[in-house]
Amino acid sequence: MTWAIPCPLQPSLAIAGSAERFPVRRIYCVGQNYAAHAREMGSNPDREPPFFFSKPADAMVPDGATVPYPPGTENLHHEVELVVAIGVGGTNISVETALNHVWGYAIGNDLTRRDLQAEAKKIGRPWDMAKGFDLSAPCGDLRPAAATGHPSAGYIRLSVNDKTRQSSDLSDLIWSVPEVIAHLSSTITLAPGDLIFTGTPEGVGALVPGDTCVAEISGLGQLTTHIGSAAS
Repeated sequence: MTWAIPCPLQPSLAIAGSAERFPVRRIYCVGQNYAAHAREMGSNPDREPPFFFSKPADAMVPDGATVPYPPGTENLHHEVELVVAIGVGGTNISVETALNHVWGYAIGNDLTRRDLQAEAKKIGRPWDMAKGFDLSAPCGDLRPAAATGHPSAGYIRLSVNDKTRQSSDLSDLIWSVPEVIAHLSSTITLAPGDLIFTGTPEGVGALVPGDTCVAEISGLGQLTTHIGSAAS
C-alpha cells in the first residue's frame, strides 16, 4: 500500500517490565464516577447514570513527560484516574464476564481545560476542546491484570509539588470497572487496544507552569507529569 501522506505513528503504552508495548486504539472516559467529585462539579451522583466522552489516542504522554501549558485556557486542572486496558473486544458485555476482557491497568491524569468545559456546559455544547486537546492524557506504564489482579479497592491520590490534592479509594467508584465496561459496550463495540479512564475523585484543581503532578494508585506505582511553559 502506498500512502498519500506520511502514515501517523501508532499510539502505544509502555508495559511495565517488558520491551513490548500496548497499541492504543481509542480512549474513552467516564464522567463524574466518584460521588464527592460529582458534587463538587454541581451534579447529583444518586440520579445520574454513567456518561462517557473521549480523547484521541495520540493525546497520550508517558510517565515523566513535560506537558506545555495548553493554549486557550487559564484554568488547567488535574484529574487522577484508574485506566483500564481492553484486551478482548465485544458488544453487550455482561457485568459478570467484563473482567475477562481486561488486559491490564495503568494510572492516568485526565488533564482538563476547566474554563472551556464550564462554558461548554453552560451553552450545551460538547466537551471536545476541554478534554481532547493535545497532550491531555498522561498515562503511566501498563501493568498486566495477570500480575496485578483486578483492583477494586486501594488508594488513589494525586499531589502537586508534594502537597496532596486528591485522595480517595477505588472502592468509592460509583460504577465499578465491570459495570463501566458493561455500560460502554452496550452503546459501542469495544476492541483490543481501547483504554477506559474510569473517573476521578474529589479535589481536582488548577495547575500552573512549573508544577509537578505525582499520581498514585495502590499496586500500580506512580505517574509523574511536569507542567511546562505555554507552547509558543
